[in-house]
Amino acid sequence: MSNQKNFSSAPQDHTDLQRRQILSAASVVTFAPWMLSAHASDQTTSASSAGQKRKLGPLEVFPVGLGCQWRPSSTPGKVADLYSSTFDRGAAIQLIRRAVDQGVNFIDTAEVYGPFLSELLVGEALQGIRNKVIVETKFGMNVDLKTGERLGGLNSRPAHIRQVVEAQLKRLRTDRIDVLLQHRVDPQVPIEDVAGTVKDLIREGKVLHFGLSEPGVQTIRRAHAITPLAVIQNEYSMLWRGPQNQVLDICEELGIGFVSWSPLGMGFLAGSVSADTRFKTSPDMDFRAAVPRFAPDALPTNMALANVVRQWAQRKNATPAQLSLAWLLAQKPWIVPIPGTTNMAHMEENMGATQIAFTSDELKQLNADVARIHIQGERLPAAVLKMSDVEAPLKT
Repeated sequence: MSNQKNFSSAPQDHTDLQRRQILSAASVVTFAPWMLSAHASDQTTSASSAGQKRKLGPLEVFPVGLGCQWRPSSTPGKVADLYSSTFDRGAAIQLIRRAVDQGVNFIDTAEVYGPFLSELLVGEALQGIRNKVIVETKFGMNVDLKTGERLGGLNSRPAHIRQVVEAQLKRLRTDRIDVLLQHRVDPQVPIEDVAGTVKDLIREGKVLHFGLSEPGVQTIRRAHAITPLAVIQNEYSMLWRGPQNQVLDICEELGIGFVSWSPLGMGFLAGSVSADTRFKTSPDMDFRAAVPRFAPDALPTNMALANVVRQWAQRKNATPAQLSLAWLLAQKPWIVPIPGTTNMAHMEENMGATQIAFTSDELKQLNADVARIHIQGERLPAAVLKMSDVEAPLKT
C-alpha cells in the first residue's frame, strides 16, 4: 500500500509545497480540463466517470479503493503507517468514514497489519455503514492469535485459516468477510487445501469471495479450479509493472479482478520524493529505508520516472498522484488501486483520479514514456520478495 507524505529529507518541505500548489491549481480549474479531454475523441479512454463503478471480478466497486495498513506508533495513542506517517486513532476512523461518504466502497486490510490494529479500526469505523462497503482482508502470515506476536513465516493450514477467520469476524464486527485473500502462498500447504477451506467458509456464509496476493501463476489456475477467484492482489504501478508480464493476462482470461497495492509506488509517484530523500530508520522505521529502489545510489536514476509523471500531470491538469492512479485505471477496466494514506486531503485527492481521461494516442504515448524508463533496484527487500510468485506444493 502506498502513503503520500512524511519523508525525512531536507527537500521534503519544498516538494510538499510544490504538491500542495499543484493540488490547489487543480481544484481551481475543477473538472473543466478533464471534461474537455473526455470529449476530445471517440477513442478516449476514461479512468471513470464521476461516481461510476467498475467490475472487480464478480464485484462492483468505486474505481479507487482505500488501503488500511496501520500499526501502533512508538508515540502512545498514535497510529503509524509503514512510511513513518502518524495520526491518532480517531483520525483513522474519520478517514475511513469520510472515504465511504465520498463513494469509496472497497476497503482493504489484513490480520497482520498491526497485527490486528487495522482490522479493529476498520471494524469500528464501519459501524452503522457496514452494508455500504466491500471489506477485503487477508490471512496467511504466522501470527499468534492471542497475543498478535509475529512468529515468522507463513501459516495457511486449514485449521489455522478457520481460527483466523473467526477472529477477523469479531475484530471487523461483521457476520461475513466480503473478500478473503491468502496474503502469500504457503510453500508448505497445497493451494487445493487452502481453496477448499475457503470454499467451505463460503458455504457457511462467513466468507463471500476468495482471492490471492502475489501468487505464482500456476497457483492462480489451481486455486481458481477449486473455488473461483474474485481478485488477485499484486503490487502494480508505473514504478513496478511486473503484472503486465503474465498475471494480467491470466486475470483477463479467467475473469478475475485485479487489485493494485502500492499504486503510488510507496509514495514515489505522488511527487514528494527527491534524489536526496533519506528515510527514517527509527523510531517508527520507514519501510522504504530497506527497499533497494529507494537506496541513495538508486534514487537519482529512478527520478526519471518521477519527472515523466510530473510532466504528464501538468499536461492533464492533475496532481502526480491522480495521474498515476488514472494510468492504472486506464490499463484495464477491471483494475482497482487501493492507495493508503494518513492524510484526509490526500485521500480525497486520490479520488480525483476517476475524472482523468486519456485519448488513445495519449495513453499510447504515456505507456511508451513509462516503458522506456529502467528502474534501478529491487522492488522489495530480499526477505519479502522471496514470498512473491511462489507456487504452492502439489497435493499428493
